[in-house]
Amino acid sequence: MRFRLALVALLLLSACGSGAYVQQGPSDALRAYARALQEGRVDEAYRLLSDEARRSMSLEAFRRAVKENPEDVQEIGRAIARPAADPVVTATVTVPNGEEIELVFEGGKWRLDAAAVDLYGQSTPRQALVGFLRAFERKRYDVILRYVPDAEKEGLGGLGGGAGEGSAPGEGAAGEGAAGSKRADAAQLTPAKLKAAWEGAQKEQMQRIVQAIKAALPTATIEETGDSASMAYGAGGTVAFLREHGVWKIRDF
Repeated sequence: MRFRLALVALLLLSACGSGAYVQQGPSDALRAYARALQEGRVDEAYRLLSDEARRSMSLEAFRRAVKENPEDVQEIGRAIARPAADPVVTATVTVPNGEEIELVFEGGKWRLDAAAVDLYGQSTPRQALVGFLRAFERKRYDVILRYVPDAEKEGLGGLGGGAGEGSAPGEGAAGEGAAGSKRADAAQLTPAKLKAAWEGAQKEQMQRIVQAIKAALPTATIEETGDSASMAYGAGGTVAFLREHGVWKIRDF
């Protein structure tokens, strides 16, 4: 099992660095590798691996692994000889501000993924945070509301909980009739309320938080667990994410 996992890992590494991917399709490279293994042409199979893969395992070690695990080698060869479809080869580049740009290898060339033109994307926690920061810098409070979970939009606390004026968190939920409706409207988070809070009493606090997040983002690790995610920043700060309606939002920071 250890050999099998190592060999599969080496094959995946070769997808990112082998010259074969520039000269032929991914499926052609997979089939060539499978045939070489099945026919015992170990040195030829080894040459199909990327520079990084060959650095992690010498030719001698590769020969020995193939010789000592013939059944596993044949099984791997059969499994990858006929892929269902060409695999999609992608690369992720992190730019200095922490934003991740996805590229796709198509027709022998690297092309930018559609997300590269989505300034306020929400497909990943990192993309949501970058979009939020961009909206904050441009004072696009209408856009910022996209990143606020539904509960916080209703004034129940979290990201927008302090932006309401003269209403207690969740007050509207307990009201009845016309009075309850008015309280619910008062608790509703709006771009105007965010602007008043974040350019008013909370301005310095928000500036400190945003600067700390921006400083941490380029090297930060975002931990995902189901529909929740978190990213540590600064001296004990944490950005909490929530996936809602299929997109990522910022629950708190």
